[in-house]
Amino acid sequence: MTDQLFYLDHAAATPVDERVLAAMTPYFSQQFYNPSSPYAPAVQVRRDYENAKSRLAATFGAKGDDIVITAGATESINLALGSTDRHVVTSAIEHDAVLAAAKRHNHTLVAPTEKGIVRPEAVAAAITPDTGLVSVQLANNEIGTIQPIRDIATVVELERKRRLDAGNHDPIVFHCDASQGFGQIDVNVARLGVDMLTLNSGKMYGPKQVGLLWARPGVRLNPIIVGGGQERGLRSGTENVAGVIGFARAAELAHEHQKSESARLQELRGYMQAEFMNAFDQLVMSGHPKKHLPGSLHVSIPGLDAERIVFALEARGVLLATGSACAANKGTRSHVLTAIGMPDDVADGSLRITLGRLSDKATVEQATVIIVEEITRELQRTGRA
Repeated sequence: MTDQLFYLDHAAATPVDERVLAAMTPYFSQQFYNPSSPYAPAVQVRRDYENAKSRLAATFGAKGDDIVITAGATESINLALGSTDRHVVTSAIEHDAVLAAAKRHNHTLVAPTEKGIVRPEAVAAAITPDTGLVSVQLANNEIGTIQPIRDIATVVELERKRRLDAGNHDPIVFHCDASQGFGQIDVNVARLGVDMLTLNSGKMYGPKQVGLLWARPGVRLNPIIVGGGQERGLRSGTENVAGVIGFARAAELAHEHQKSESARLQELRGYMQAEFMNAFDQLVMSGHPKKHLPGSLHVSIPGLDAERIVFALEARGVLLATGSACAANKGTRSHVLTAIGMPDDVADGSLRITLGRLSDKATVEQATVIIVEEITRELQRTGRA
């Protein structure tokens, strides 16, 4: 392994920002008090905790009283989908956390287009009289496609209105997993039109194992962790004060710099894409050419052994993935690529590159040269060059 590392897997994990860590540090050893305790130092910690929740919620146009702090996006998703015992509609390219939670219900998976778009009309067609919840991600964690959430929200709202007009008060709510994309694209619950929203601190340069579920007033949630009644009885357990302080600071920084960071990442992504296309005639680009996360680039070469390339790149200091960290850990072919109709030999030759704050012009240029060299070497070795 070389001494210099080129990290190109920001969709899997991000480092904690130094400013975030500085905000968190006092709550580990100085302001360590349990916020439920009655004495003054603990009461102050409670105020700090609630203030952080308010600041956090404000970054996506919400109120702190309407968010539930969890131990990550997976728990938030389970809490969201556990709010109904009825039919669930979701897409075939959701994160495994959504798909696994949906399997606990009678559910329908909506197929995306080959560019990874979940069409509102397909969602509408999947809704039945028994549907209680629709869940569609903001942006895909593998191919980066951004979904038409506002249009899907309109579909759900029209179904809700149709039911009410018919005297049917059976609820239908719309959940959006926005774990990917915060800090790269606009995230605002009013503009998105959603009823529930999931966010993940570990994807935005905050501490890992901290997440949230926002639910608009009136949405009923069923707690999955019970105990002392924290978080309005929706998520018991002593509050992770340091984690929420860090989450709030990370969200504020990401929100503040979203436009400039998006432009910067888009330029770096465009450079890499052009270099890869110039180097390999057989290159396949996945995802929507315009509706994609600025820092997300998914490329495939038919017949390439992508896993072999990943290990070869690691030896030269380039860290990237063949797909999501969850799929890689299980050693399975990506369900996302299967859902968009990608042939197996193309899917097996896929690389997911996700740029972020550790990416700059110099490192991206160096990493691109190394990636091109290793792919070329592998294609020559197998007689595919």
